[in-house]
Amino acid sequence: MKALIVCSSKSHGNTRRIADRMAQVLDCEVIAPEVADPATLGGYDLVGFGSGIYYMAVDARLRSLIRHVPGVHQVRAFTFFTSGAREIPLMGYRKPVRKMLEAKGFDVIGSFSSRGWDTVGPFGFIGGINRDRPNEHDLDRAAAFAARLRTQVESSRAAG
Repeated sequence: MKALIVCSSKSHGNTRRIADRMAQVLDCEVIAPEVADPATLGGYDLVGFGSGIYYMAVDARLRSLIRHVPGVHQVRAFTFFTSGAREIPLMGYRKPVRKMLEAKGFDVIGSFSSRGWDTVGPFGFIGGINRDRPNEHDLDRAAAFAARLRTQVESSRAAG
């Protein structure tokens, strides 16, 4: 299985830690959005798109990369996010990214999220929230999620 993880992680490296754990399971590379070549993403069996959440939005570099993908056919994808706070339903960040990926032809087969250390805005005055996150439990959940994706993709490749 040929996989790739594209990860935008600023601030404290929360999202990169999740990406690195998933990459161990998927036996793949983790790259930043500005390094990814949009034209080559169609050559993978599975592509992960991850971002920290900044002011309730996915990093602009990841959104830009997705906009520049020329279109793919039957490439499975997944999303993953770290954030200090829960997603607000009316201001959600998962659904817009999923729709962008699906519009480019990706088959989005899963999404993962975890809390992350957040020191943005007023949280900085108190030393941040979720200082110990992602923790080992979160990283183990990320690995289990990646293992399920790997099994799903490999099973469908064997059947097809």
